Amino acid sequence: LWLCFNEDLFVPAVEVKIEVVIPEKERSKEEMSPNGKASPLIYKVNGTARHYHLEEHPIASNPYHNPKDVVEASVCHVKDLENGQMREVDLGCGKALLIKESGEFYAMGHKCPHYGAPLVKGVLSKGRVRCPWHGACFNISTGDIEDFPGLDSLPRFQVKIEKEKVYIRASKQALQTQRRTKMMAKCISLSNYNLSSTNVLIIGAGAAGLVCAETLRQEGFSDRIVMCTMDRHLPYDRPKLSKSMDSHPEQIALRPKEFFRTYDIEVLTEMQVAAVDIKNKIAVFKDGFKMEYNKLLIATGNTPKALSCKGKEVENVFNIRTPEDANRVVKLATSKNVVIVGASFLGMEVAAYLAERAHSVSLVELEEVPFKKFFGERVGRAVMKMFENHRVKFYMQTEVSELREQENKLKEVVLKSGKVLRADVCVVGIGAVPATGFLKQSGINIDSKGFIVVNKMMQTNIPGVFAAGDTVMFPLALRNNKKVNVPHWQMAHMHGRIAALNMLAHGTEISTIPYLWTAMFGKSIRYAGHGEGFDDVVIQGDLDELKFVAFYTK
Repeated sequence: LWLCFNEDLFVPAVEVKIEVVIPEKERSKEEMSPNGKASPLIYKVNGTARHYHLEEHPIASNPYHNPKDVVEASVCHVKDLENGQMREVDLGCGKALLIKESGEFYAMGHKCPHYGAPLVKGVLSKGRVRCPWHGACFNISTGDIEDFPGLDSLPRFQVKIEKEKVYIRASKQALQTQRRTKMMAKCISLSNYNLSSTNVLIIGAGAAGLVCAETLRQEGFSDRIVMCTMDRHLPYDRPKLSKSMDSHPEQIALRPKEFFRTYDIEVLTEMQVAAVDIKNKIAVFKDGFKMEYNKLLIATGNTPKALSCKGKEVENVFNIRTPEDANRVVKLATSKNVVIVGASFLGMEVAAYLAERAHSVSLVELEEVPFKKFFGERVGRAVMKMFENHRVKFYMQTEVSELREQENKLKEVVLKSGKVLRADVCVVGIGAVPATGFLKQSGINIDSKGFIVVNKMMQTNIPGVFAAGDTVMFPLALRNNKKVNVPHWQMAHMHGRIAALNMLAHGTEISTIPYLWTAMFGKSIRYAGHGEGFDDVVIQGDLDELKFVAFYTK
């Protein structure tokens, strides 16, 4: 288990001048059906067998459709790179990542499609490049994304060796976009469907739900897919709600509207499932609408805990759950007094974001030090000091006893210690509970805390019902398959992919390493592994300068 704390620095890499280059049209396994053969897919909807094919994509003899869109350039001598080395190279109209492993050269996009991190600063190991910022992983042979976060893969470019020189041939467009969406199937004919039935129903439209839907299409699934969400928006980048609070929904959308139309992924917004009838395979919505399904994914996430103190109903008290919540908080907090309850990741990120915008930021926490359970006291105090240097005031080892209002709007926050804080807006970040209340009578196995229990293939105890994301307890390979809950954005992506593959009977088990990140005041914390207590913390680097790695041992 390790934690890294440093700055996201952009260091210019060595560049090699080049001529012009072109794109590559990839197909191969993306066009195969789930069984790996180019045969029709057969699925049952409401008991009726239907046969579906992927759309025909004739492969042209020339993989580059437009020669003017192509660049070819000499980028280095074959001896310039040793095995296991990477170099960012300039093709004149864009850059590529050149890699040498086991004597072979590979070239692909140089930026991570997630947030644009320079992959040359990442790690090359066993045929994969791992992003230096948030841990996404890409296969160097195909460019395919193999670990998350992020949705897109990398464009792959042709490499050839002539007279001891390495040449790259690439598409100008691919060099500029630095991303590649895997080829996907489409639904054969939506007009043939009964509106109240679907082959796959996905409850929840976060990372797990979206990745599940996309993976099904990537694997050739061409039957109906319906996602439903209580949210009013299409799937969006939820971590940004506390890291970039003034972002509008369209700015943080994971996919544009056109994407869902193109690949026939239906999204029902502002639709809440009230119950699931597993015997008859029917989801019952709050408004009475019913939908039959063949396969079900439950990815409803968590519900934020609310304060239970006196005055909890006053205006201007928020849980950050939607873009509208985040936007409203920023507007109310500007040049005003903010109180944040809970030194959670959400609470600390909100405090960092508002520190330079608000008149004052006060943070109330029951523990002695922020992040003590996660990072230990020494690291927690170092983080706390950084916040104090940015005018954030901490009130530790206490909690809120009352919220006072004036004209029905928040005016003061009273602590159990007796301290009274001026407050124009209050943000609550005291944890969350699984959003699984609607499943209590369903027969789906739920533990005493409300988490859905699944196996390594994200399957519940009910055939055809899968669960993913923050709401599940799953076997973690890193901990000898102990059942754990890991509410991380990266893990939700992987859950969704594993669930989709097993809806198609691939028999794929989850084995990824948990990874999370947070960013505050220009500093980044990255945390890998899964810790449940520790005996010692080994620090390498300078804790005072916040440039260190911490190893948590037990």
